[in-house]
Amino acid sequence: MTRFTRTSAYVPTRAIIDIGSNTVRLVIYGGPARAPDVLHNEKVTARLGKGVAENGKLGGRASAAALASLARYRTLLDLKGIRDVDVVATAAARDAVNGAEFLDKIRALGMTPRLLSGEEEAITSAHGVIGAFPQTDGVVADLGGGSLELVDVDAQGCRHGTSLPLGTLRLPGLRAGGERAFGQTIAKLLKRADWRAAPGSTLYLVGGSLRAFARHAMISANWPIDDPHGFEIGATQAQALAKALARRKPETLAPVPGLSSSRLAALPDTAALLFVLIRSLQPGRLVFSSWGLREGLLWERMPEGVRMQDPLVAGAAAFTTEFGIAAATAAMVSGWTVAARLPDAAPGTERLRLAATMLCLATTMVEPNLRGDLARDWALRKRWIGASPADRAMLAAAMIANTGRADLPADLGRLAAPEQLREAQAWGLATRLCRRFSGNTAQGISGSALRVEDGVLVLEVQPRTAVLVNEGVERDLKMLATHLGLKPLVR
Repeated sequence: MTRFTRTSAYVPTRAIIDIGSNTVRLVIYGGPARAPDVLHNEKVTARLGKGVAENGKLGGRASAAALASLARYRTLLDLKGIRDVDVVATAAARDAVNGAEFLDKIRALGMTPRLLSGEEEAITSAHGVIGAFPQTDGVVADLGGGSLELVDVDAQGCRHGTSLPLGTLRLPGLRAGGERAFGQTIAKLLKRADWRAAPGSTLYLVGGSLRAFARHAMISANWPIDDPHGFEIGATQAQALAKALARRKPETLAPVPGLSSSRLAALPDTAALLFVLIRSLQPGRLVFSSWGLREGLLWERMPEGVRMQDPLVAGAAAFTTEFGIAAATAAMVSGWTVAARLPDAAPGTERLRLAATMLCLATTMVEPNLRGDLARDWALRKRWIGASPADRAMLAAAMIANTGRADLPADLGRLAAPEQLREAQAWGLATRLCRRFSGNTAQGISGSALRVEDGVLVLEVQPRTAVLVNEGVERDLKMLATHLGLKPLVR
């Protein structure tokens, strides 16, 4: 993706250290509170849960690797001056007989680790998914190295959280007895936890191994988006893919861009677990989330007013501020272009139209030679929290139309319906017209209006701004009117 210098809005403000069963990870966040930006992300694969799965203890070598990484993280955070740090430990430290001793060694480093119970881990991960998908309704499944957390989520919150000993480090041993015994073991664990789901619900999947499955599915389908966050797949299709992948030997799998060799090697085991989960829970569709435990910790500390913000709008506002686009200016342009809608436009798209307006305005601040790739890089490759694949396609369509082009890449038609793309093109064309006429100035915008009257798209200008109408403005007005099936008129 095209890179630009970040502004002071992206200074590091908070860090989370996640001591998991497979990795020990440090993530430093900055940017808007509702859609935080990852400024630093590093991990050490200590595999703390391996010894726990084998003999119930944290191994000496694994513990030493984890503590060494934690000492580095502590020093790095001190050097950066970051004081707001959450340190959490999950299944490996929770289940190990020597877990308390390990936590004492972490405290000796000057940290204050919090040991999450299985239910707390499940609910915190679910809070991360709720933060990423505001309309979350279904089941969240978070697969880590030592455990699998399940929790029901809907508009009322989280309930029935449970943690099962089905982490990726345990799966090879569980599968050694054959697929039938493996399925029976999972069924027994679900029954013992008194855990079931409503058939046809959405299954939200969290964890690096499950995102690796998503990456494999995306590559197999030649998916236009390469970010697994928000990737959706039908349960029937996912189950067929999981069944085939579970039968593969790791060494026969082709490399997948963005996946480590260890993730690739664990894919068959992950697929085998996912196959059984789909069979047992009977979801209607699967949605993959890159927000989980760590982002759940962020969500739990967000003030209610911040939680109520739209994450896509918050993220787009912060991103486009880097290019000198004020949110107030984008809102003003969005208000001016509101009349440019198709007759059959779907309701409830205002937040998406505002985000598209911000991105369209920001593209004009980029060197012209770089603009050709922005629709792909910004809309389809940047991680937008709160944006569905269809939303991403509409953002791209608006940005392309904003350049004056009428043609769209065929891949966008796989992500959004034709009428959605046509609506987004209208947003881009209208933003182009507003920018051309007014220069995005308050005086120019307030001294004009865009209206639809009896099959005519009217650009109404006051005498003091009439001089701004030139050949380019008339051409853009005609292009927008033609797209909307209207006749253009300057009044």
